[in-house]
Amino acid sequence: MKVGFIGTGSMGSTIIEALLQSGALESSQLIASNRSKHKIQQLAAQYPGFQLASSNVETVQESDIVFICVKPLEFKTVLDEIAPFVRPELIAVSITSPVLISHLEQQLTCKIAKIIPSITNYVWSGASLCMYGSRILTEDRLLLEQLMMSISRPVQVPEQFTRITSDISSCGPAFIAFFVQKWVDAAVEVTGIERKDAERLASEMLLGTGKLLTEGGFTLEHLKQRVAVPGGITAEALRLLDDELEGVFQQLIQVTHAKYEEDLHKVEFQLFGEELNRPQC
Repeated sequence: MKVGFIGTGSMGSTIIEALLQSGALESSQLIASNRSKHKIQQLAAQYPGFQLASSNVETVQESDIVFICVKPLEFKTVLDEIAPFVRPELIAVSITSPVLISHLEQQLTCKIAKIIPSITNYVWSGASLCMYGSRILTEDRLLLEQLMMSISRPVQVPEQFTRITSDISSCGPAFIAFFVQKWVDAAVEVTGIERKDAERLASEMLLGTGKLLTEGGFTLEHLKQRVAVPGGITAEALRLLDDELEGVFQQLIQVTHAKYEEDLHKVEFQLFGEELNRPQC
């Protein structure tokens, strides 16, 4: 099996390296193309046997599965380039949330899937969000999920929930990192603790909390109750957070959904010159 990548930016290279380091694929099974040759040359130098394609067309022609890892407004250029060269048995996988499966099925005659990865996949953890087009067969779905299972937990989600599931799974690490960074900044400023010590403690806390929720049988509510003794220090701090963060997460979801809709409209205008009738995602 040959797996291709069109685009080796941040997320494309993350998936490539995770697949290689996990042993899911050998370097000789990978081929990639990118506007910047330097990025692919770096991967090829690190993983002997990794194939540098001269063009996106070559990547498509040489692949059984091709991941399209480009920004939403770069899709039209890529699709126009590769459309004449796809084969019905090829599986094209988009990792870009504002590009709908219906968009791709209208532009390409091959099998279409959408898989939204997470930076956590780099350490073979977290979820990958899986959505499938009408031409995907059961064996295609199993092949894709087996591949992603080596670096994540594949979770099949309805495409209408692409944005909110991506908020949690893919944007979530950045949101959590922002929260913890602000907490560490405050700890250093108020108490004088060494930053490296606070960051190390916070990182170990995040790791342990994740294990409690995924392996320890805890729910979020159960975990909160076990730590926050009524009348205690943690309970008082939670009361402050509850008061100060009222409505913040609703606003966060509104912001991400608004940006998603904006990008979706731009993609549709680029591809079709007008907004299509589509389900709200």
